[in-house]
Order: sequence, then structure tokens, then C-alpha cells
Amino acid sequence: MATNGRAPHRHVVDLAVLGAGVLLLALSSLLLDGHQVPEPELAVFRAVNRVPGIPFAVAWAPMQLGNVVAVPAAALVALMTRRYRAALALAAAGLSAWVLGKVVKSLVERGRPGALVEAAVLRDAPAGGLGFVSGHAAVAVALATTAWPYLGRWGRAAAAGLAVLVCVLRLYVGAHLPLDVVGGAGLGLVAGAAVHLVVGRPARAVAP
Repeated sequence: MATNGRAPHRHVVDLAVLGAGVLLLALSSLLLDGHQVPEPELAVFRAVNRVPGIPFAVAWAPMQLGNVVAVPAAALVALMTRRYRAALALAAAGLSAWVLGKVVKSLVERGRPGALVEAAVLRDAPAGGLGFVSGHAAVAVALATTAWPYLGRWGRAAAAGLAVLVCVLRLYVGAHLPLDVVGGAGLGLVAGAAVHLVVGRPARAVAP
């Protein structure tokens, strides 16, 4: 019997998403090669980073969906529509992803493209600092994962597309390498799924 809007199969879905996130985070960290960038990762980074003709102002706006400021903004939108559990879940998942991202960075201590890749194109991105994992990727994916059961088909497509766009743009501006955003995405999946397991999710999608 369902309780608090949660059916048993919903727990299975969240556990599967949690496992996928852990796997992405673990595999991406295992593929790191000290202060070297693996050739396949370097090729992907350069293919995206060297794309010409996209004004930084155009790239900057969607990237803010991975900024920690997007967390209270998303929770506020949920509150304004009286979706209180969604607001709690978005705040918890987004902040957890951001904080855990800082922890992982301090443990792994991998540099950014400006320090690791020769002739990396930096578009208002820091050359120094720690790159793994991408906090923007973690927050964007955490918010998309958390919002997923509250959205209809088109809302889910938009949420997923925007999360992927944030990850790609972090490569484009030269802020992160591919494994950074893959690890960040994995962390975001973990945060979103864990929050669903704790606070629950609606039994069916809610109209936007």
C-alpha cells in the first residue's frame, strides 16, 4: 500500500537512479590520471571547447541553472505554486549536491583545463582552482532529477535538456573537463534520488 504518495516501485526507481549516479561518480574518478588528461577526454574537451561563434553572454545565462543561487530560486517557484514537498526536495537536493561537490573537490584535487590543457580556450573561466567535480553540473542535474516526478512529458524533456546544456557549456567556456561534468552529473543523480527516498515523491506526474 502506498504511503505519503509513495508506492514500492517508486523506491526501486529511486534506488536505480542512486546506483547509476554512484557508478558515474566512481567510474569518472577512477579514470582520472593524476595531473594528466587522458587522450579520449582531451579530444572531447577540445571538440567542444573550440567551437567558435557562440557569444559568452548567450552561454552565461543557461549556465546559471547550475549556480547554487538556482537552488533557492527553484524552491521559491515550487512554494509559489504550493508544492511544498517539491520545494523541500529541491532545496535539500540542490544544496546537498553543492556541498558534496566541494567535499569531492577537496579530496580529489584535480586542476581545471587552464592548468592541465595546453591552449585551452577560457571564456571568463578561472585558470586555477579545482575541477573535479563540476559543481554546476551537480546542481543542475540534482534539480532536474528532483523536479522530474513533478513534471509532465515536456517539462521533463526541458529539465533534462537544460541539465545537459549546463554540462556542455562548462566545457565550452573552459571551466571543466569532460570527466568533471560526468562526475558532477553522477553526484547530482545521487543527491536527487537520495532526497526522493527520504521525503518521497508524487505517485504520478503533476501538471506544470
